[in-house]
Amino acid sequence: MGELAFVGLGLGDERDLGARALDALRASGAVFAEEYTAVAAPGAIDRLAHALGHPIRRLSRAELESETPILDALRGHDRVALVVVGDPFAATTHVSLRLAAERTGHTWRYYPNASVLTAAAGFLGLTPYRFGRTVSLPFPAPGFRPRSPFDRIVENRERGLHTLVLLDLAPDGGRFLTAHDGLADLREMDPEAERLPEHALVAVVARLGRDDVAGYVGSFGAMRAADFGPPLHAIVVPAPDLHFEEEAALARFRIP
Repeated sequence: MGELAFVGLGLGDERDLGARALDALRASGAVFAEEYTAVAAPGAIDRLAHALGHPIRRLSRAELESETPILDALRGHDRVALVVVGDPFAATTHVSLRLAAERTGHTWRYYPNASVLTAAAGFLGLTPYRFGRTVSLPFPAPGFRPRSPFDRIVENRERGLHTLVLLDLAPDGGRFLTAHDGLADLREMDPEAERLPEHALVAVVARLGRDDVAGYVGSFGAMRAADFGPPLHAIVVPAPDLHFEEEAALARFRIP
């Protein structure tokens, strides 16, 4: 039976890998990578493959969710690795794969790394203990615009909690839901600004973990007209009442 290494790439590039994770990748007979839950920095996967001296096979979402390529590789190799942008177990798909490996008699190891789930709060200077339920905004489609993300944001605010809003992406098609689009979608769910006022504070983190990372903070109304640069983006809706240190930390990101 083989061993499956779940290796977190972090939020930057291949330079964010630790020594233990690199050792695991070098010892693997087959290495896979997926970029549908998040996208690696340009060239990161290719540079990592060059450093390892063997190829890294990119898996599509359908291939990863089928579990077949990795389970097949485990039958032919003592060690197999999956490289995931961010932290491997932030996505339930990877937990499902872990369980599938266990069911078929294989073992696994976990090499964690930075995740947007905690790094967005740290970058902005918001207390991570004050975050409520994380929500995801999907691409809108005809007849499909779920209100549940907006409702969770409002519920978190009413409880005095911050909300991390993750934005949909379809890397294979070169599509990324931007913060500008996400804020517009949220306003369409509350056109009269009754539950999320125009003066409510909103933050955007762009390209977290990369050299050109940027943060923006302003009122909901002002932020909808701001330019956040290239993706990836994430939205944070802070609680209405901030701790004085949170206010001071956010001040440096205020837009004019």
